[in-house]
Amino acid sequence: METAVRLNTPLVILIWNDCGYGLIEWKQMSRFGRTSNVSYNNPDFVRYAESFGAKGFRVEKTEDLLPTLQEAIDAKCVCVIDCPVDYSENLKLTEHLGEMVCPI
Repeated sequence: METAVRLNTPLVILIWNDCGYGLIEWKQMSRFGRTSNVSYNNPDFVRYAESFGAKGFRVEKTEDLLPTLQEAIDAKCVCVIDCPVDYSENLKLTEHLGEMVCPI
């Protein structure tokens, strides 16, 4: 990020933020029925970006993602977008699809 800011290289970094390794957690739950060492805290990515001289954005609602992404692209500078995601929805979908294929 520092190099891109220093060289004035337009770059958009989109962070799918789940405060953990949500995708790995999903796979662990589907395979082992439990998780191990997948939760952690993140820094404030907006402030982190700003500390490098980049622009930081935080998506608060689903419908804000595309406008925020467009604003970052139009800014023509280094931008970081912090976008929360909830991988637990994958667990629900996997469970539902499994019931459709292999009814209990």
